[in-house]
Amino acid sequence: MKNSWKLLLSFLLVGVVSAAVGAGTYSYLSNKHAMNGTGGVVFNQAGYKNVNYATPAENTDFTYAAEQTVHAVVHIKSIAKASDRQQYMSPWDFFFGRAPQYRSQPRVGFGSGVIISNDGYIVTNNHVIEGADEIEVTMNDDKSLKAKLIGADPESDLALLKIEGTDFPFVPFGDSDQLKVGEWVLAVGNPFNLTSTVTAGIVSAKGRGNIAAGSGYGMRQAQDRIESYIQTDAAVNPGNSGGALVNTKGELVGINTAIYSETGNYVGYSFAIPMSIVKKVVSDIKQYGVIQRAMLGVSIMELPQLKQVKPDEYEKLKVSDGVYVADFPSNSSAKSAGIQVGDVITAIDGVKIKNFSELRAQISRYNPGDKVKVQVHRGSDEKVYEVELKNDQGNTEIIKGVKPFNILGASFENISDSQKKKLGVNFGIEVTGIKPGKFQDYEIPKGFIILKANEMKVYSVSDFEKMIQSVLRQDPGDRGLFLTGIGTNGKVGYYAIDLND
Repeated sequence: MKNSWKLLLSFLLVGVVSAAVGAGTYSYLSNKHAMNGTGGVVFNQAGYKNVNYATPAENTDFTYAAEQTVHAVVHIKSIAKASDRQQYMSPWDFFFGRAPQYRSQPRVGFGSGVIISNDGYIVTNNHVIEGADEIEVTMNDDKSLKAKLIGADPESDLALLKIEGTDFPFVPFGDSDQLKVGEWVLAVGNPFNLTSTVTAGIVSAKGRGNIAAGSGYGMRQAQDRIESYIQTDAAVNPGNSGGALVNTKGELVGINTAIYSETGNYVGYSFAIPMSIVKKVVSDIKQYGVIQRAMLGVSIMELPQLKQVKPDEYEKLKVSDGVYVADFPSNSSAKSAGIQVGDVITAIDGVKIKNFSELRAQISRYNPGDKVKVQVHRGSDEKVYEVELKNDQGNTEIIKGVKPFNILGASFENISDSQKKKLGVNFGIEVTGIKPGKFQDYEIPKGFIILKANEMKVYSVSDFEKMIQSVLRQDPGDRGLFLTGIGTNGKVGYYAIDLND
């Protein structure tokens, strides 16, 4: 019996000693792991320490931001009247060799908008309402209102609408410049006509440009856009265009505009126009009816392009970010200030510039007459020049909104079916009135049938107006209008018109 107790005590003693050794070994290895980093590998990083990877809870409650936003985001329905370009071929036309028939059918589009004032001003994307003859706004409570287009800017893809009434809910402006990569944001809109939809994500990148290299929903041609997008991973789909991107405070920091997708539906990337651009554009539209667009007065080349075209010149550069000054237009304020061909612009008012998209986005914040500090690298030297920005007319005056047809000094009507049959065409418009303006200056007669403008067929008066607007947005040296048509004598006529003042 005594031997049994001795054996039992021996086992207990061995167990206690083993546990103590195991605990000591674990403690030693844990401390060594904490000092050496993961996996026992010594990284020799000063100040390295373990961190708690728990997600911060203070900014992940989106209910307040959603409640502050959802009632001020509206559904937009845009209706464009039927165009003669809409061809319809009956199955019987193929068998009997008949020409295709034309069916009048309106074009309907959908999108979102954000109320930005209690008196009913709404900001949306230009591509949501472009070409619309009627615009209908539906509130979150299903109330429908007719909206008036105050103005639009294709270059920034923004438009300002107005609905009649007072005490509308609206979203306060936030500061998009203060957004940080990784910060939570909400996208609020009407994807696929599903009203009042809220999705969440983070800011994936800022100042994103050149996103139209691939497929994209809501994107315009690269040369026509001002790009400095906020990239997020908040789910955005067709119908979200023109909707709100808000921070967790419920402040408007961007207007959702585009997605990067091969299918047209969301695949993980979405883009919003930052409020730093939105505020400037909508304020100009409301105050002047047209954007007061400032010009630096340089013709530039991207550094990667310079490397391909002029490798020897590229090798001389001492910087890797910026834009290369390749030339100057006439009456350039940058040239007058001292900037030279071969300089690389690296900053505007202290804000670093990596490429043309960032340069254009930064300049778009200013008005003609504003003075900016332009930092350039010339050889191994860094220089700063003060440049007074000008408008596209080469001065610093305020440009007032002018309707395109007022410049032409003419009125127009779509040609009738009988005229189309007589001329053997299915397009064209007629000059129905002449008053002082470009048409009178170039002796274009009343009754002239315009068939083409700058080699593009003119199907309707609204088409022609858009063409004129497009030409007027070009640089002064490119504002030419070449018309082809049929005169009152039945002969083909050609006119080349300079649309500069």
